[in-house]
Parts: sequence; structure tokens; C-alpha cells
Amino acid sequence: MVDPASDRLKQNAERIMQLWEERARNEVSASMHHDSLILQDSLPQYLNQLVDGLSTTIKRTPDRIKTDRVESLRTGREHGRERAGYADYSMTQLIFEYHILRQVIFQVLEEEAPLDVRERDIIIDSTEQAVNDAATQFSQTLRDIQELFMVTLTHDLRGPINVVKMGTQLILRRLERGDTHVDVAARMISAIDRLDSMIQNLLDASRLRSGQGLALEFEECYLNGLVQDVVEDLSFMYGERFVVISDAGIKSYCSRKEIRRVVENLAVNAVKYGAPDTPITLTLEQAETHISLTVHNEGNPIAPDAQSILFQQFRRTTSAEEQTGWGLGLFLAKSITEAHQGTISVESAEGTGTNFIVTLPKVPAGMA
Repeated sequence: MVDPASDRLKQNAERIMQLWEERARNEVSASMHHDSLILQDSLPQYLNQLVDGLSTTIKRTPDRIKTDRVESLRTGREHGRERAGYADYSMTQLIFEYHILRQVIFQVLEEEAPLDVRERDIIIDSTEQAVNDAATQFSQTLRDIQELFMVTLTHDLRGPINVVKMGTQLILRRLERGDTHVDVAARMISAIDRLDSMIQNLLDASRLRSGQGLALEFEECYLNGLVQDVVEDLSFMYGERFVVISDAGIKSYCSRKEIRRVVENLAVNAVKYGAPDTPITLTLEQAETHISLTVHNEGNPIAPDAQSILFQQFRRTTSAEEQTGWGLGLFLAKSITEAHQGTISVESAEGTGTNFIVTLPKVPAGMA
């Protein structure tokens, strides 16, 4: 049995690649910066697979169909991985390359005779699947590259930040009490600590995105003292706006360092988005098995539709778009709270302000 379309594609594969590269160089801007788009590319493999796909003489057993799909997926991923490695390639340009390829295949194969409906459908379905596979891998590879860059950058920033901090601390120790520069140096240290915290947030967000958990060291923590320590540190930067309401002796089994970050993130969030010059109240309560911390600020309420994205990383509500920061504070607060088998929620309404409520078990399951 003769396979006209399959045979024509096999005979014209090299010409198709040449025509495709000519058009790609003229129409895809990123391609102009590369010596060859094909020699180290997946296009020849793809055309060979399409030759088999158009054939009517190949027996398509379930095993053959499965093998062909695996090979097709590998080829599409290879193309997407290659293109993601070029800094000037975008997803749009990657997809456009496949649209050009499909047009060139139709153009060449129909020079001798029109393709029938079956053949056209196979070519269309094949290129669409190749686009999906390549685009998926392109996105994944790009995310991996960005994650590696972010982790490397934040790690390398730690060195000079530590040098600046140690130098500032040395200057502060040498200043005499009452010197007007003492306050400046102390504020510099506070700013350095804040920058270090932002870098740690980026590193932790990267770990969580890659499926890694946070490294938590559980110990017995007196939460009322921890909350008071956070408030004293923040008061230096934001003024005497914080009010702590708590019974003495409230303790739990937790990662002190990470729960401190939760309290600090929620308190700073209240400063940023609450009404200026109004109190921010941190209320610590305990029940028989659980402890709750409520951070309250006055001001405009958070819209119900905005509340659904508050705890997502790099997401901001419309009212928060002009604020500085990474948009990671609430995402990390939620991740840390859940790692302690706790919950975090928000209540916000006109006239009553906004409450962020963290509930933690006194002793997480499995820690007793």
C-alpha cells in the first residue's frame, strides 16, 4: 500500500527544515541571534515521527501507540528545554515557530496533490500536541532557571550584608551613649535585619515551591514572651503603636524562630495596610489544647474576593500594589502555621477593622 503524504514528507523533510528556518529567521526575532535553529534541535526527530503518523502501513498496536506518544513527548520537551535555555526566546515565539512549521508542511506537501481530511487532521493534531509538550517544558525549565538564579542571588547577598551588619554593630559599640549617631546606627542595623529577613523569605518560598519543607526545630516556647519581644523590636522602627493583650505563662511546643516570623509578618502587614497612627493589637489566648493569636488593625476592610488570594505567594490585592516587599509575608505565615498543624484565617469588615487569626496546637500531633 502506498502512503503518498507520508512518502512526500519523508522525501521533502530536509527542504521543509530549510524553508522553516528561513521563515523563522525572518519572522521570529529571537532566532536571529543563533547560528542554527535545526542542527542541534528536535525538528528532524519531530518530522520523522510525523512521517510514521501519516503512514497507513504501520500497524498501530496499543504498545506502538504508547511508545510513539512517549517519543513524541520526549521530542516536544527537548524543543521546549532548548528554547528556554536561550534568554531571548519567549513562550509566544516558541508557539509561533510551530505555527510556521505547520504552514510550511502544508505548503510543501500540497504542491503535488491536496491532502485529504485524515492527513490534515493528523498534521494539525500532531503540531498542537507538540506545541503543548514544548510549551509545558519551556515553562518548567524557565521556572527551574529562575529558581536557581534566585537561590544563588539570595545566597550570595548574605555575605556582603553580614559584613555591613558587623561593621555597623562595631561602630554602634564605639559610639558613646547620648551621641546623636547612635540612633542612626541602630536604625541601620534594624534595616539590615529587615533586608536579611526578606532574603530568608525568598529562600524559604523557593524551597516550598520545589516541594521541600521548612527546617523546623521544635522546643518549648513561652509565646507571651515571644510576642512581647517582637513588639519591642518593631516599636523601634514603627513607633509605640503596638498593644499586647496576653495572660502570663502561655506556652506551646513550636519552632520559636519560625513562629516569631509569623508574628512579625502579621504585625508588619498590619502596619502597612492598616489606618496610620491607629493601634495594632496582638491578643494571645489559650484553651485546653490550643492557642490563638489575633492581630488586629483598624482601617478599610479587605474585600471578600481579595481575601481569597491573600495567602498566595507573589500575589497582592489592588490596595497593596503600591507597597514595597515581595508579597511573600502572608504566604510564608500560612506555610509555617500549617507546618505546626495550625490554621490561619482573616476576618475583615467595615467599621471593625481586620483580624488575622492564628490557631496553634499546644503540642502538635506526634510531638507528645
